[in-house]
Amino acid sequence: MGFERLVEEYRGGVLENVHMGLVCGMDENGRIVYSVGDEQHMTFLRSAAKPFQAIPVFKNGIDDKFKLSPKEAALFAASHRGEKYHIEALEAILEKTGLKEEDILCCPTYPLNEAPRAACNWEHLEKRRLYHNCSGKHSGYLALSKDLGYDLETYWSIDHPAQQLSLEAMAEMADYPKEDIRIGVDGCGFPVYAMPLQNIARAYLKLACPDLIEDAGTRAAVTKIAGYMNANPEMIASHDFICTALLTDPNIVAKGGAKGVYGFGLKKERMSFALKVLDGSELVWPIIVASILEQIGYDNRDTIDRLYALAPKEIKNDNHIVVGERKTVFHF
Repeated sequence: MGFERLVEEYRGGVLENVHMGLVCGMDENGRIVYSVGDEQHMTFLRSAAKPFQAIPVFKNGIDDKFKLSPKEAALFAASHRGEKYHIEALEAILEKTGLKEEDILCCPTYPLNEAPRAACNWEHLEKRRLYHNCSGKHSGYLALSKDLGYDLETYWSIDHPAQQLSLEAMAEMADYPKEDIRIGVDGCGFPVYAMPLQNIARAYLKLACPDLIEDAGTRAAVTKIAGYMNANPEMIASHDFICTALLTDPNIVAKGGAKGVYGFGLKKERMSFALKVLDGSELVWPIIVASILEQIGYDNRDTIDRLYALAPKEIKNDNHIVVGERKTVFHF
């Protein structure tokens, strides 16, 4: 099948769980220099596509036209967790663009993070579309469609002209033919793309190194997107989440997606990685990425330590007693 063991978890010295998957590392010349498993495996990007889906939004200057702040604009590439500062920024986007929350396709829900979700329950607040973690992406496409005079009711359809701009941007960044990209539907109702894992790595290489992008407009948009992500890491996810932990490092641009897919690029080293955990787990992302950084000799130990803080090697029970260990078992 082309999959290998990435992480093993032990309890009382007994192997209890195994996370299988794939890793692809690429250098600035597009050569695969690190590989675990089959880098040709067709992989849905899910929300790892958001920085690339945001390209048409920034290429058309939506942030400037509607006078959005960097924090607000960063939400176009985010999977926010529903914190108060996320919702306030989303409400500001709606106010500045003249859009309505009801225009957003996302189903009403509660925030992903425990504290704001508990606050909603305590205050007897109703579910909202803005609480959905993809509402920033949707707001961006509504604003883009409004600016370009496109239909707002079908902005989410793959046949919509704004979605075709997104598909073209994804193909350009991944160096993968547009007609070969497999199309599915994400949980939020947006089109979602599948392509070989190595092409996801290629897209993240260009996200970290936009000088590799031929088209000047795309290059400028990507530079802005990555800059907003690094300057506002808490907007892309939130505290205690891997995307924010990585983006706090100005040398790394990163984004994850549902069902275990993750991509990140290293600016100084001019390389990128894409990985897929086959059981869909996101809990082991931090320890996998930390191991990748250690194996390539990454020099920012603070970043690696932040990752291990999110997914410690020691497994503790509810009483905070060490009862086992998790460890990466892949090697380059």
